[in-house]
Amino acid sequence: MPRKIILDVDTGSDDACAIMLAQLHPDIDLAAVCTVKGNQPINYTTENTLRIRDLLHADFPVYKGCSGSLVKNIVYPRIPPTANADAYDEEGNKIHIHQELFDLPESDGRIEELNAPNFYVNYLKNARDRVTIVAVGPLTNLAVALVMEPDIVKNIEEIVIMGGGWNITNATLAAEFNIYDDPEAAQRVLHCGAKITMVPLDATHAAYITQDDCEELKKIGTPASVFAADLIERRIKVHDYAQPLDVKHSCALHDPLCIAYLIDPSVLKNVKYCNVEVSLSGLTEGQTCVDQRAIQENRNVYFAFDGDPKRFSKILIDAFRK
Repeated sequence: MPRKIILDVDTGSDDACAIMLAQLHPDIDLAAVCTVKGNQPINYTTENTLRIRDLLHADFPVYKGCSGSLVKNIVYPRIPPTANADAYDEEGNKIHIHQELFDLPESDGRIEELNAPNFYVNYLKNARDRVTIVAVGPLTNLAVALVMEPDIVKNIEEIVIMGGGWNITNATLAAEFNIYDDPEAAQRVLHCGAKITMVPLDATHAAYITQDDCEELKKIGTPASVFAADLIERRIKVHDYAQPLDVKHSCALHDPLCIAYLIDPSVLKNVKYCNVEVSLSGLTEGQTCVDQRAIQENRNVYFAFDGDPKRFSKILIDAFRK
């Protein structure tokens, strides 16, 4: 029986690939997609999501969510993000991996009237079966819903989060972007009582996607596979220029790894049940503090320290072939 999920996205390039993988794979039942401000403002992440839905000729409902973090931008001083190096193509054009609007036709598809937090409350209060939530952007929507109705957690089978990092960061010297963007929301979700699996940068950088994988996607020849290959190639160029991985011409494709985990849990390696807390202030704001002591209290997160690139690429490519 397919795993029923709700995706929570701030749709840029890897979110788009996650939506496509979830929609295309027979082991996943994509019940709804919620959008949140993150890589881009909420209007852009929502429009990007609608364009991906159109590309797939899918009919999953889209719920527009929160346009900003819980308190981060109204409480000062907060640590600013660290500037990342820009990457450029051979013609000198700046490469965007989270472009404001994809090069797809503008969508005329509808957004549901209910906002994302209220959708979570209504859906989970009335759910007949427990559902998995896959959150691959800032955790604002889910945190608001849990503040509104904490009891909805009883109908959550698992929360899979793309976020955090142990040895790798990208927003600041201490923090990964999704957690950094709304650390208070992350801390609230991590202590909601649900089973939580965290897919951090350590796992996504290890489970890399290569240029050879892009060529396989192109060979499939569908609009979705070709578009996915284009998005991944942009990411590879940025990684090669600004954040090279151990394998040349490869990239971290963060968000789809969360979907791949639901399809085949062995794609995540060295998963440990740990106490994970989020730093809310100072130089380490947004850092995921992972307790690895042998004896620890308040374990709350299954934290993946590694990932399997061969399993990941096979899951991804096979889904587009289907």
